Amino acid sequence: MFTVKDYVQPKGLEEAYEILTNKRNNTILGGCAFLKMSSKKISTAVDLSNLNLNYIREENDFIIIGAAASLRELETHPLCNNYFNGVLPKSVGSIIGVQFRNCVQIGASVYSKYGFSDLIPALLALDSEVELFKNGRMPLADFLNKPFEKDILVRIWIKKNDRQAAYFSLRKSASDYAVLNGAVSMLDNQWTVAVGARPGKAAIAVKASAALSSGKLSVEKIEKAAEQAAEELSFGTNARGSAAYRWALCKVLVKRGIMEVLECKSK
Repeated sequence: MFTVKDYVQPKGLEEAYEILTNKRNNTILGGCAFLKMSSKKISTAVDLSNLNLNYIREENDFIIIGAAASLRELETHPLCNNYFNGVLPKSVGSIIGVQFRNCVQIGASVYSKYGFSDLIPALLALDSEVELFKNGRMPLADFLNKPFEKDILVRIWIKKNDRQAAYFSLRKSASDYAVLNGAVSMLDNQWTVAVGARPGKAAIAVKASAALSSGKLSVEKIEKAAEQAAEELSFGTNARGSAAYRWALCKVLVKRGIMEVLECKSK
């Protein structure tokens, strides 16, 4: 169980950022779903619940998700279900249970760059940006590759378009973490393949994505791209699976994801 020395509810992001960066072990509180399983000692816990960041809304050409919106809100919101073949709700719908999904906040999930995250691969496959209080807006892929720096994730921006997308995962049991997960998407014949739970953080298979995007698709080309995704990404071993198993699984699941996107396009 984590311990907290002081607890504050800032009235603005500037105040929250100042408190957060004042000491090394000052920490932003999200839904605390994973924090409560740790033994972390927190000097000052910063609660952002007064900053009205729990929203999902449509603005011009974007879907904007506030950092304090929950996984359950993402799962049930009409905007998220009506775009991209519902890939975002599908990515979080198998996470433990409804009670848990009501607690977990999207900002905390993305900011923490969890390797086991089901949401991050789905966001990577879309045209997603994160907005940080200090460092501003940037593509999600760039954020995931940046070294850790204390900041506050304020919101996520997702470009509204006709992108077709599919989510895939394999679990040993319904409520367990994924052995491997990912998402595939396509817009104007430009493909994106993202794979997570490797067990490292999710990443885009750049070469496989480029291969799918060049020329006419065939069964052979799809199979080769799926193999290429497995070859260019690295995999590790943990209690849920070996690196070799994840490597083999990647080829199968990526191919299934591509085929699902093609079926969505044909409807």
